[in-house]
Amino acid sequence: MAVTYKNSSPNVPGSASAQKKAKARRKETSKRQSMLNTNRMAPFKYDMNEILSSTSMDASVASSFLASVVAKASRVSTRDAKDYAKTFVDSGELTKEEFDKISRLMDRYSKFR
Repeated sequence: MAVTYKNSSPNVPGSASAQKKAKARRKETSKRQSMLNTNRMAPFKYDMNEILSSTSMDASVASSFLASVVAKASRVSTRDAKDYAKTFVDSGELTKEEFDKISRLMDRYSKFR
């Protein structure tokens, strides 16, 4: 029998109840998603700025658009970033060809995490 001390847990680390508690605390693994490769962020931003400079989008809108795309693609998934960019196509600020260029660029600079 294990010795218990005052204000300590009566569970022994190898016991079944301690293992159940540890298993419940483990973080659930999420499905791997395509996300922007953070090691290649500078070349991605440079290429995105090249695409955005050729669009009819206002410079201040393009800046916030780029920041939002980078945040969504690097933290959530490239799919969500593409959905966000698609809203600009629907509003008429981007053309379908520009959206396709941006989508291909995100695919080129992404990896599964």
